[in-house]
Amino acid sequence: MTADPRTAWLDDEEMRAWRGLVEAYAELQAALEADLISGFGIDGGDYGVLVNLSEAPDQRLRMCDLAARLHLSPSGLTRRLDGLVKAGFVARQPSEQDRRVTLAVLTDSGRATLEAAAPVHVAGVRANFVDHLSRTQLRQLGAAFEALQRRRGMERPNRETLENA
Repeated sequence: MTADPRTAWLDDEEMRAWRGLVEAYAELQAALEADLISGFGIDGGDYGVLVNLSEAPDQRLRMCDLAARLHLSPSGLTRRLDGLVKAGFVARQPSEQDRRVTLAVLTDSGRATLEAAAPVHVAGVRANFVDHLSRTQLRQLGAAFEALQRRRGMERPNRETLENA
């Protein structure tokens, strides 16, 4: 395979930023995942489901909306939810407004697991990420990631937007 001469290869600064992001993210996720698995028997994907449902109105979301938030295909979400349903953390319920729609609903057990896991997760985020950066660096990272999300049209609603929906 020959390289396309029109390829805009990354320069040293771009490569440093890109590789730094990839490697830091992988290390952070591994540390956070280990805490969740050892302490609560859930992985980062499960935690993401519980968080998204906890932040949704009535702690329920249409399956298609949850899949979109988690960047999963419908079948990927089905596989993800199977374990959470079996564990009693999430329930699938038919929508009262549209019988073609299935809702994912956070159960009391799922909420209790999330409430127990969240402080450990936050402590891990602080110990492995936040505590190593200055306020200026955190603001810059936040602004950079928001710019990427806007570019892709993926701004997430904040908690106030969700509560007022």
